[in-house]
Amino acid sequence: MTLTLYHYVHCPYCVRVRMALGYLNLDYTSNVLAYNDEMTPVGLTGKKMLPILKHDQGVLNESLDIIQFIDKANKLKVEEIVGSDSFKKVEAILTKISSPIHSLTMPYWIYTPEFSEASRIYFQKKKEEKRGPFSELVKQRDHYIKELAPDLKKIEDCLIPFYGSSELGLLDILIASHLWGLYVVPEFQFSEKIHHYLQSIKQYCRFNYHKDFWG
Repeated sequence: MTLTLYHYVHCPYCVRVRMALGYLNLDYTSNVLAYNDEMTPVGLTGKKMLPILKHDQGVLNESLDIIQFIDKANKLKVEEIVGSDSFKKVEAILTKISSPIHSLTMPYWIYTPEFSEASRIYFQKKKEEKRGPFSELVKQRDHYIKELAPDLKKIEDCLIPFYGSSELGLLDILIASHLWGLYVVPEFQFSEKIHHYLQSIKQYCRFNYHKDFWG
């Protein structure tokens, strides 16, 4: 089966698919889209939303649907996990922390190799309409870091060494994909336990965040 992934490097929903592809040891063609490229995703699925997986039978662009589709051996047990209490708990945490994480990371993401000048301007304009000037977000970084701390502690308390398990599973991929972007923030530092947790997931998933530019 031929797989092509259209994605943004920074996007956590794209990262979770990349981690799953790596964990399942699947080959795919990586196609990093410029953030100001509206024509490609709209042409593929009718809307500007990534990730998009193009396969022999068509296209998909919901991350969990993509993971379930590629996981032919059901190693990650998507359908079983999505209906569980643990999934609901993790989703609630990720929903809560996504805003402070994005407020911390967006001002830094735009200076990574993923962005050209044109896509940087486009991204910043779009995101500042919702969150306010990036310059103000940077000034408030201590506030956002403090806001994250209790929920990061909740995650840390459940690591044995993976989330509620001795083995890596779907929940770990979901958590790691949302947390990974924080590595770009110079003033932020993970606890030693969460850092080692994320690095372990990186190894299991053969994950290289900037492989498309620095690999």
